[in-house]
Amino acid sequence: MEIQSPVFKNNKLIPSKYTCDGENVNPPLLISDVPENAKSLVLIVDDPDASSGAFVHWTVWNIDPHIKEIKENSCPQNAVEGRSDFGRPGYGGPCPPSGTHRYFFKLFALDTTLDIDTSAGGVEVEREIENNILAKAQLVGLYRH
Repeated sequence: MEIQSPVFKNNKLIPSKYTCDGENVNPPLLISDVPENAKSLVLIVDDPDASSGAFVHWTVWNIDPHIKEIKENSCPQNAVEGRSDFGRPGYGGPCPPSGTHRYFFKLFALDTTLDIDTSAGGVEVEREIENNILAKAQLVGLYRH
C-alpha cells in the first residue's frame, strides 16, 4: 500500500498553503495498492516533534478502500472525521511554534469498519484499530513556521 501527495514528496517540505501560514486546508493525497480484502481505511496525521508529545492534526476513518485520491480541502465521502488535538474535528495544518517538525500521514487498511464516536482522537483510533490492520503506509512532510 502507498500514500503520496502531488504537492510534496516524502521527507520534503509541505507547501505553506496547507498550513496555518496559508489556507490551512488538507493537501491532496494519492492512495494505491490497497489490499483487496480491506473493508476500510484510516488516516491519522500527527506531529511527533511537538513538545507535548505526538500532536494529532487529522483523523479520518471508514474511508472507502477503493478510493484513489483524497482531494485538497475535502474529506472522503461517507468517511468520519474525529477530533484533532486542536479540539475539533477536521484537518488542522502544520503550525509549529519553532524549528522544523515532521508530519506523518499514516494510512491503515483495516479488515473492518469502525463504530466509534467522533470525539475519538488519534490515540483512541490507533488503539481501536491495532488488531485489525491489514497494511499500512506513511508519507512524511516537513514544515518550519
